[in-house]
Amino acid sequence: MKTKLIIEQHFHGAFGINFNNCNVEDVLELSKEIVKYGIGGIFPTLATDSVENIKKQISIIKEAAQKQTSDMAKIFGVHLEGIFLNPEKKGIHDERFFLKPTIENYKLIEDDFIKILTYAPELDENYALAKYLLTKDVKIQAGHCLGGDLSYCDGTTHLFNAMSGIVQRGTSTALTALTDDSIYTEIIADGVHISDSIIRLVFKAKPLDKILLISDCLPITKSGLEEMVFEGETIYFDGEKATSKDGTLAGSTKLLPDIIKRLGIMGLFNPQLIDNTYKYHNIELGGEVEWDEHFNIVGVKL
Repeated sequence: MKTKLIIEQHFHGAFGINFNNCNVEDVLELSKEIVKYGIGGIFPTLATDSVENIKKQISIIKEAAQKQTSDMAKIFGVHLEGIFLNPEKKGIHDERFFLKPTIENYKLIEDDFIKILTYAPELDENYALAKYLLTKDVKIQAGHCLGGDLSYCDGTTHLFNAMSGIVQRGTSTALTALTDDSIYTEIIADGVHISDSIIRLVFKAKPLDKILLISDCLPITKSGLEEMVFEGETIYFDGEKATSKDGTLAGSTKLLPDIIKRLGIMGLFNPQLIDNTYKYHNIELGGEVEWDEHFNIVGVKL
């Protein structure tokens, strides 16, 4: 089987490299290494941090994108996951740096290289920030939130994780995401963040072309490390999952091709799932990935 190159739109790092504290050379090294895994494009994802450091890291990632060579996974822009989140669904994020989602606060970190914003829509008064972002080239995704009104959202971030779940009365983020066919939904199908039964539910409820496969993988992925600091906390990797000391899941430890292999074994993989991210961001990218019958990558062509 041959597919397009994989594009990873929710990706905090790997090989020990963390987008929240890396330098230009780190980003270039990662973007070259990741190609071996069939990943041809990435949206480096920044977790919650100070305004100063977010601006600094956006600048570093942007500079790296300008220095890339043809043997690297293309950097399409930054996914800003942090600072405009709901403290009640903070997950591993450091709430000391949270800001109210307002136009004024967004302008503190605004950059044309931000292409995806995860935020809590229920905290956006009169959806002023969302309306502002409609004039920009930014995908708005509901995540780390409680709100069920996703009127101004293009998608949801890691469906079911760090959001209000399915309810039998009223609305919730997950319920709206599942029932509104216009909304794209990220899912982490690693077998840890959501169960296989929930994965099957998503595939039954959502149109296939609205499912976005992501890894949300941490810098500890493929690093050989058993622990590292992320979001100010020590994260422990037990070989299956990465959690803080209190057991909070901190992101995935699988790259997206590993997740695709799981879905293939489950009988759920369709090449369109790779195509969806291209469509979502209107991306054109040559190259292909060749897979064997067991969903192992046997060839990558840029």
